[in-house]
Amino acid sequence: MSVVTLTVSEDEADIRLDRWFRRHYPHLTQGALQKLCRTGQVRVDGKRAETSTRLAPGQAVRVPPIPDASRPAPAPRKELDERLLREIRGMVVYTDDQVIVLNKPAGLPVQGGPGITHHVDAMLDGLKAQDDDPRPRLVHRIDRDTSGLLLLARTPGVAAKLAAAFRGRDVKKTYWAVVVGRPSPASGVIDQPLARLGVGPGALTVVASRKDDDAAYALSEYEVMDAAGRKLSWLALSPLTGRTHQLRVHCEALGTPILGDPKYGGDAAHPEGFVDRLHLHARTLDLPHPAGGRLVVSAELPAHMRETFRQLGFSPGATASPRRS
Repeated sequence: MSVVTLTVSEDEADIRLDRWFRRHYPHLTQGALQKLCRTGQVRVDGKRAETSTRLAPGQAVRVPPIPDASRPAPAPRKELDERLLREIRGMVVYTDDQVIVLNKPAGLPVQGGPGITHHVDAMLDGLKAQDDDPRPRLVHRIDRDTSGLLLLARTPGVAAKLAAAFRGRDVKKTYWAVVVGRPSPASGVIDQPLARLGVGPGALTVVASRKDDDAAYALSEYEVMDAAGRKLSWLALSPLTGRTHQLRVHCEALGTPILGDPKYGGDAAHPEGFVDRLHLHARTLDLPHPAGGRLVVSAELPAHMRETFRQLGFSPGATASPRRS
């Protein structure tokens, strides 16, 4: 074993150093890498680096001798059957050589967990253009009960660029919701800190005082698009921060819980006469495309929301085709 120097590729732009090592040396633990960085054995362009250092194409990474892994290789992924291939490919609303955008149905989890075997992440191999291509990667998440747009990257490098755009708030996300009641005023910004109570599937997000140690800054824009008197309203919502269940709790804080919400809003969220499912849909993504310019994609409403819109006389209009500019 000897010291080697590797060059960061174009596809690895903006990737963290620890993730770069995970890709090239998957058996190296995070603790071991931290020690190598702390003792100066890992260097980037001749300088000491931390595990959180972000890399740029062309940089030279000094890699000290690293023992071979002693653990067995991970089991190969099972091939998807035709039903799952049709399911995941049927969700695609936009694709090119760098990104994929899905319209996820309500009720389908994005990732697995205790007792969850059927989820988007388990089907991503079905979206590879070629068998030897990297597996597409999730760039962000939406709730299991929320329908709508989900962004994927075709390569790790593209995933890093898109993740940086999300962190820099250069991605505009617009959700449509049907809420019980009518907010007043008809548009505004919800500035309400949030906190998480509990862990695991039973955890809840709650409004918090700004003085609470666990309070997280949370901002959401909203606008009433239409209303059926004061009974129900159609809102356009844009989260300016990314807290768990942020829009659902912020709508509840306005006194207008989202129709059919199984977790927030209590009995008020379940009036009779409507499909009792969460009426929250990730409608539009407006993001910087990794190759330049911007990409804007919209997703059709799910069937239960189309039915509610019909009942209430709301007219969403035609869904625009994806566009790059």
